[in-house]
Amino acid sequence: MKVGTITLLGRPSTGKSTLLNTLCKNKVSIVSPTPQTTRRVIRGILTENRGQILFLDTPGYHQSEKKLNLYLKRAAEETLRETDGILYLLDSTRIPGPEEEEIVKLLVPHKNKLLAVLNKIDDPRSIQEPLKAFLKTNLGEISIYPVSALREEGLENLLTALFNLLPEGELMYPEEYYTDQEPAFRIEEIIREQAILRTKEEVPHALFVEAADLEFSGDGEELWARVFLTVERDSQKGILIGKEGKMIRAIRMASERECNRIFPYRVKIDLRVKVDPKWKSRDPLLKRITRG
Repeated sequence: MKVGTITLLGRPSTGKSTLLNTLCKNKVSIVSPTPQTTRRVIRGILTENRGQILFLDTPGYHQSEKKLNLYLKRAAEETLRETDGILYLLDSTRIPGPEEEEIVKLLVPHKNKLLAVLNKIDDPRSIQEPLKAFLKTNLGEISIYPVSALREEGLENLLTALFNLLPEGELMYPEEYYTDQEPAFRIEEIIREQAILRTKEEVPHALFVEAADLEFSGDGEELWARVFLTVERDSQKGILIGKEGKMIRAIRMASERECNRIFPYRVKIDLRVKVDPKWKSRDPLLKRITRG
């Protein structure tokens, strides 16, 4: 059995979370068109006859000196030291920019355990050759895999290469596991996803979600969760609540449906919205959000 960890690294919106969900054959990480949706290392598990891979999906690597982004970058960088393999994702519809140049500098010391993926090859705008030239110039002769995570194209060759990177060992998790994330975190992420999908640009990056209370029913068939959505301004709170409470109700109902799809018990959610103008400056909170 081949068993080990593979870190997914790339700038925002390269499709890391979509690839993770596709490889694990389940929804592990939330996905949205909003860049930098992922805020901590997300763990997904693939088990098959060749062995087991623990995937570590890192936050999009982005150039910014804002405190939250520095925590996100640190979370991504810390996974590179101990992982058995690194999967560097590039969006094949975009020319490499300063973020890519910063990432390849990080990856040079890890070339012996590095594979590159050109994602979104199904998009008519895909431009593979300039990206291959960029990779060769900066990282030398590394293996490159063109894929479409969305359409599940090119993944079998990629998986074979990933298993080849791993050492032999015993399974880390039972075969039925596809993630080891706690229910509270998964509920928070599902709610954040539904809020992001329904709100404008100013809200998604101003939002964090916290499950304050979780309680199972006596028979264990229902989980009740009180969850707070925190934003920076009263105007953002108004957007989340919506006219006559329609927005917050839509977020709650969609989140419950998604939770009930992935959990083996019913989930009922009590959603509240509050304002904290300084939440992004609180180091203990940022550490918890980005590292768990």
